Amino acid sequence: MNARSIALSILVLTPLSVTADPWGINAEPFADSTPPLVEPVASSFTDSAMSDLNDPTRVIERGRYLVKVSGCNDCHTEGYMQGNGEVPTEQWLTGSAVGFQGPWGTTYPTNLRLLLNELTEAEWLVRAREPKRPPMPWFNLSAMTDADLVAIYRFVRSLGAAGEPAPVAAAPGDAVATPYFDFVPKALSHVVTR
Repeated sequence: MNARSIALSILVLTPLSVTADPWGINAEPFADSTPPLVEPVASSFTDSAMSDLNDPTRVIERGRYLVKVSGCNDCHTEGYMQGNGEVPTEQWLTGSAVGFQGPWGTTYPTNLRLLLNELTEAEWLVRAREPKRPPMPWFNLSAMTDADLVAIYRFVRSLGAAGEPAPVAAAPGDAVATPYFDFVPKALSHVVTR
């Protein structure tokens, strides 16, 4: 067993709550059309990423960076995209009442500040890799290393709980009283060619 394998084992087993399926490999998809889970990219662990877990400031800085470049704020922070990313950090990741409507129904970006405040790191590692309803790109989270997911978790936790829970998802065909983006492709009456 090499140092990387030992570090991975310690990282997964250290939190208080350990599950029999820490990678979410046996998670039930929410619909039959869900593609199989993506295996985490454990081979991309570096010794420095693992050692950073012992430096709280560097972990939180890394988490902030990952949240920003991974597009988490695009949906989970109200007004972030419309404001060209110029939303104060104190308002980040509090969810949104603007839904995304498609064949799956209407979903809302979760208030991650409230959610992660209720989860342990071990629970987050499992939850982050479970299938989610569209348009959440859960497969991107699933492909992240444990070190990256822990960094995101610790950054979000450092912000503290804030905001209100997002509205509950609505089933297909259910009317909603909130604004929403329509994710249903529209057919053109004719095809324009150049």
